Amino acid sequence: MFEGSTFDEVIKIKRKKMLVAGVIGILCIILGSSYTYYRMTHFNQNVEINGINVGGLNKAQATKKLKTKTVSNNVYLNNKLFYRGKKTVSGFSSQDQRKIQKLLKKQWSFLPSKKKYSYRAIPSKMGNYRQIEIRNAVAAKLKSENQKRKKAVDAKAVLRYGKVGIDKAQKGDQYNVALILKTFDKQKYEQNVYLKNKIVQPLSETSKTVKHEKKMLEKLAARKVEYTVQNTKYDLEAKQVLNEVTYQNSNYQINQAGISKKIDEINKNQATLGKSISFKTHAGKTVTVASGGTYGWAIKSSDAVGRIINSFKKNEGTSQLDAKSDIYGTGYLTYGTGYDNTTNDGIGNTYAEVSISDQHLWIYKDGKEVVSTNVVTGKSSTNEDTPKGLWYVMYKESPSVLKGSESGSENYSVKVNYWAQFTNSGCGFHDASWRTNWASNAYLNDGSGGCVNTPVSQMKSVYDNLSQAEAVVVY
Repeated sequence: MFEGSTFDEVIKIKRKKMLVAGVIGILCIILGSSYTYYRMTHFNQNVEINGINVGGLNKAQATKKLKTKTVSNNVYLNNKLFYRGKKTVSGFSSQDQRKIQKLLKKQWSFLPSKKKYSYRAIPSKMGNYRQIEIRNAVAAKLKSENQKRKKAVDAKAVLRYGKVGIDKAQKGDQYNVALILKTFDKQKYEQNVYLKNKIVQPLSETSKTVKHEKKMLEKLAARKVEYTVQNTKYDLEAKQVLNEVTYQNSNYQINQAGISKKIDEINKNQATLGKSISFKTHAGKTVTVASGGTYGWAIKSSDAVGRIINSFKKNEGTSQLDAKSDIYGTGYLTYGTGYDNTTNDGIGNTYAEVSISDQHLWIYKDGKEVVSTNVVTGKSSTNEDTPKGLWYVMYKESPSVLKGSESGSENYSVKVNYWAQFTNSGCGFHDASWRTNWASNAYLNDGSGGCVNTPVSQMKSVYDNLSQAEAVVVY
């Protein structure tokens, strides 16, 4: 009995408690059923798997629906059809029920929910049509469209004529293909693919990249290369000879024009290849020996420019380079001749002198005459004259077999004891045991085929006193 309560009141209290307990029990049954229905057996109303609504279905029903659905494979860009694909099967099979069961658990809500959920599942028999054929087609179309669109231009730091500045960025409207395809890849299994427009954005003037470029160019501007040509040193300052430089992808991109111009100036001032010289003969007379011979050297611009640029890139402060590694020549010795000769218009004091009018040869060593002999040069009446010009001894050979042709003898082969060639056309010094006419005018109508015929008695001395690369002056 409840103290202070009548029997009827007690009965009423018990009935109320029983009623509340009953209601709670019913609610528990309802909620339990709901839990079991929506957590364990059926999907909520607005649940999609790969874009297909499976609301209210159990795993078997959902699997069956997914199996029977086809995939449209259309691609939309900003909600407009961009590429029309062909329909394919979804790729779902009975093997996928376990995947569906996992999603069934995942979508659980304590009470039935109308909230929309979109899940993705990888079909067990999914083909590669979308991920290979359609993806490639979409990528190709985006790239093709970009050809008609304006390309964005990144801001960049530039060194121009000693000053570092920044070229401003220019916006474009080209598609950012990589970003768009990332969105594509996230929709492998949907009915259709919906892409959003992504535009390539240029680097801004305030970006870390551009600031770093500016810093690196300022370092470069302070550098210098000391370029030595023979006895002359040229101070090539980056801020003076580098017309335009950028720093991209961790590398200096250097316009070569300024350095090339400087090398051209040096060649004009100092190189000897292909230039005429003023030559002082054995008799003390000064004659001009025309250009066109093979003797001499010049700086090969491509080699020099490459080395100077590399030195600017790699060395801070001042670096030294010698032009000797950059010279070239023509004929047999392509590395150039006479670079170390800085006197006598570049031929030095060791050379061979041939006078056509005197029909004579002199050889000088260190400025002293060591050989003097009469010779017979090329036959003038048939235009087989020994070529005038500045040449060099290409090579020496003893003994040697001379082969060639000349007026009156189309093909000949003759053995000589000594041979020293000095022109590309095959002219050289050699003994001529067969010659009987050594008169000073023999060359006019009875000369050689272009060589310098030398008496047998003198040829060994001539041969011994000639050196490869030595200048041969013919006038």
